[in-house]
Amino acid sequence: MPSSLLLPLLPLLPLLLSLSPTLAIPSQPLITNTTTLPTNYAMLVYQSFTALDVFGPLDILNGLSMYYSNTTSMHISVISSTLEPVTTVPLPNARMNMTHGDFGEKMLPTHTFAEVLAANGSVATGEIEVLIVPGGGGARDDRFEEIEFVKAMYPKLKYILSVCTGATILARAGILDGHRATTNKRAWTWATSTGPKVDWVPTARWVQDGNLWTSSGVSAGMDLTYAWIGHVYGEAAADYIAMSSEYRRWYNASEDPFAEIWGAK
Repeated sequence: MPSSLLLPLLPLLPLLLSLSPTLAIPSQPLITNTTTLPTNYAMLVYQSFTALDVFGPLDILNGLSMYYSNTTSMHISVISSTLEPVTTVPLPNARMNMTHGDFGEKMLPTHTFAEVLAANGSVATGEIEVLIVPGGGGARDDRFEEIEFVKAMYPKLKYILSVCTGATILARAGILDGHRATTNKRAWTWATSTGPKVDWVPTARWVQDGNLWTSSGVSAGMDLTYAWIGHVYGEAAADYIAMSSEYRRWYNASEDPFAEIWGAK
């Protein structure tokens, strides 16, 4: 650029330099919710869960706990039928014959369903307030223990969040009856058949109905989690966590191109 064009900008240089850090680095906002915030979170896991359904929301909550450790206290429990490691590896079943060999990850539960129910929905740090239920190939199994656990726990919870076909566990537990909900669009026909009394919303990235939060497939669980954090902790906090993760949020719950792609109606 010719120096003659730069000369008029020289008087503004100190101002531009002083503004640069302010414009480039967002300041961390305060949590705007002044009511009591949740403390005890739980992730329900079962064989053949989808990794992103679990680790996407958990990593966002990790960020919330890390950035706001001086403001709120958070504890996470991982609950399953046993304390044995739980794998993401898809196992063949009667409804979906899919397997990827032995490629996958394992997660170690901290509590069993029986232990939590025997303690009236509590763990060492107190009553579980937020329960997250992921989807995956394993959701197509009968899942009697998971369904009974959700049914027993729901009246004690402040919030329950499902990701992908995790909504079918909520539906089979009966807690979605008469409520709006959504689920995985590729698996729409099967998933919605598990809840004939549910008001299924086909074109939705996520749906909130009271303290019931359900998301569309897999990656939508992250958008659900950010939306839920925005609802409970404040949108500014949710935005800050998303920016810190270099994630572009999905703000419009009704914007769902995958419903058309997979023919969900």
